Amino acid sequence: MMQRLAQRLAELDDTFRGSLTPLSGGDSGAGVWRLEAATPLIVKCDQPERLAGEADGLAALATTDTLVVPRVVALAGDLLVMEVLDASGPRDGARLGEGLRQLHAVTRDPVAEHGWGRDNACGLTPQPNAMLADGRAFQRERRLLPLVRACCDRGLLDAPLAARIERVAATLESWLADQPPSLVHGDLWSGNVLFTPRGPAIIDPAVYRHYPDVDVAMLSLFGDPGAAFHEAYWDGRRPADWSRREALFQLYPLLNHLYLFGAGYRGGVSRAVDRVLAA
Repeated sequence: MMQRLAQRLAELDDTFRGSLTPLSGGDSGAGVWRLEAATPLIVKCDQPERLAGEADGLAALATTDTLVVPRVVALAGDLLVMEVLDASGPRDGARLGEGLRQLHAVTRDPVAEHGWGRDNACGLTPQPNAMLADGRAFQRERRLLPLVRACCDRGLLDAPLAARIERVAATLESWLADQPPSLVHGDLWSGNVLFTPRGPAIIDPAVYRHYPDVDVAMLSLFGDPGAAFHEAYWDGRRPADWSRREALFQLYPLLNHLYLFGAGYRGGVSRAVDRVLAA
């Protein structure tokens, strides 16, 4: 397989010649290699539509000029070639928080709808992004309810827990204010953050426009980016109801993990629902 891949890369661009080293593809299911060419590169092999969505997201994030984003060198069907990022930089939570705050702020468009111009994927899960004017409706119709149905179809949610999530989805307008959408990374767990000598970098996006809480809640789901990050990101404007908002925006990735990896995530889903409803 590596020999065939090397041949395809050489045919794509004569500078893409060199040895290939397999790397972990994370949760996406993609084959990932490091290419030791004249300039080292990262090569991904996956379904063309998934790679096109990733390349589209990287381009959108790069236009904000806020955080480091790997440059797309080539996209050819089921191959995506990107620059290698040096992850030897200092772990700077404050700079990450400042960069993410700027990303969310400078890309907000008061007339934009929530969603994105194309569907993409969050991990292995197809992510519907058809646009809606109201962010509460988008969270309900494009995020929570599709995954509730998918998890129920796999027998991963019992009827009482599914009903409680549906209650959360149905009552968003009663407490969550609508707001103009920000460009969000969409899958910003700690493994998709690198600290380079040029500053914090973000990789493997699943972009769309929605509440910026999406990214902050995801960063805190399986760990915590630290006090310096939170201080820089919130800049004294952390919402009074952040605990409830955080739980809401952690529900989608928790449901996605339940769908992808099984019943071990059911407790996390239930606890997030408890936090939303308790408020």
